[in-house]
Amino acid sequence: MKYISTRGQAPALNFEDAVLTGLASDGGLYVPETLPVFDTATIASWAGLSYQALAFEIIKPFVDGALSDAELKAIIEKAYASFRHDAIAPLVQTGHNEWILELFQGPTLAFKDFALQFLGHLLDHILAKRKQKVVVMGATSGDTGSAAIEGCSRCDNIDIFILHPHKRVSDVQRRQMTTVLAKNVHNIALEGNFDDCQNMVKASFADQSFLPEGRQLVAVNSINWARIMAQIVYYFYASLALGGPHRAVSFSVPTGNFGDIFAGYLASKMGLPIEQLIIATNANDILHRCISANDHSKQPLVHSLSPSMDIMVSSNFERLLFDLYDRDGAAITELMTQFKSGTMTLSAEAMVKARSLFSSYRLGDEEMLTVIQTVFERTGYLLDPHTAIGVQAARSNRSNQSTPVVCLATAHPAKFPEAVMKAGQGQEPALPHHMQDLFEREERYEVLANDIHAVQKFVATNTRK
Repeated sequence: MKYISTRGQAPALNFEDAVLTGLASDGGLYVPETLPVFDTATIASWAGLSYQALAFEIIKPFVDGALSDAELKAIIEKAYASFRHDAIAPLVQTGHNEWILELFQGPTLAFKDFALQFLGHLLDHILAKRKQKVVVMGATSGDTGSAAIEGCSRCDNIDIFILHPHKRVSDVQRRQMTTVLAKNVHNIALEGNFDDCQNMVKASFADQSFLPEGRQLVAVNSINWARIMAQIVYYFYASLALGGPHRAVSFSVPTGNFGDIFAGYLASKMGLPIEQLIIATNANDILHRCISANDHSKQPLVHSLSPSMDIMVSSNFERLLFDLYDRDGAAITELMTQFKSGTMTLSAEAMVKARSLFSSYRLGDEEMLTVIQTVFERTGYLLDPHTAIGVQAARSNRSNQSTPVVCLATAHPAKFPEAVMKAGQGQEPALPHHMQDLFEREERYEVLANDIHAVQKFVATNTRK
């Protein structure tokens, strides 16, 4: 299988090169040239498979010979060995035909573990085979960083540098990153917001001349195709548990960077019957405005109680646009150039296609706190702020009450004690046992100015020889 750029000017790559390259040389994102499509009988035959066995069936066509079956199975087994729940992604019912898909059972309590545990082991395998060393550079609004560090901290061939917005992630999120004291792990607290971090990473990928000789950057942000690929699996897993593929299922996804919900879109294109994909946003609602009103304009970033969604430039939206515009790379280049000015307008045809599967919803902090409180009072189930937004989006946007709706729980509530306390729960939610001493651990991180030269100098200086 070959991977092509959304902007049409970069060379097609094989699987390994697409994983190591991240951002294409023309500024686009890599996507498969063709998608595997599974018929109803094949999907139905997977009912009852373990999460790991299902992951093998879905990921194998994308790998297309780059890994042997035994190698792929071993990487998948390692990736999910550290999850706390044997089901890996358990479902919990919170209402009539309403389900929570718990994607926080991994080591860092967030859905990013599904992709980044897999990616860490995959990179280690590829680099060892190639006898190559790389630098991982990533930006995080809270959860990606800790999951990436957890996935890469034991990799001999990787130095990892994670940028997070200084004082704009929760204390738990920060400490999950900064208390990992491995020699190859470096945390940078950037004096700016998440979009500043993300822009700096993108600019560094575009010009890597600052790196020591023989090194290249590898992306662990959701621009990396392997992350999206790994996330497709849990859409199939949830659907099969609720009667799919013989009945359609809807999904509500709290999203900022559009990677998680794009994986659901791909699952649909691969043959999984999905009735609705509901985009759930907080006050930083560029995705909601785009789907509901064709308004894809940048606005000042709002610091919210759901910080992992405090994003105004959703990187993975470009992958959807590529399909909406019939995979016309020149059209996407033009759109993204237009967006640099602060706004872009989609064609009428593109909007019709988008709305055929996607709907959207926006929820502010006060309403979100009410949802946490109400769901807890009615069910005893405690939501984190991002998941609460997803639940309300599902309840407000469901087109068919007889269709099961699955709300993706993207993080454990203990990661966001401020929001949970404000929702009237009285005490902070307890951290799982393996994190009980998190606030006693030593921290290590560097606060740097919002200056790309300072950041690149830090990366170059601290990359191991």
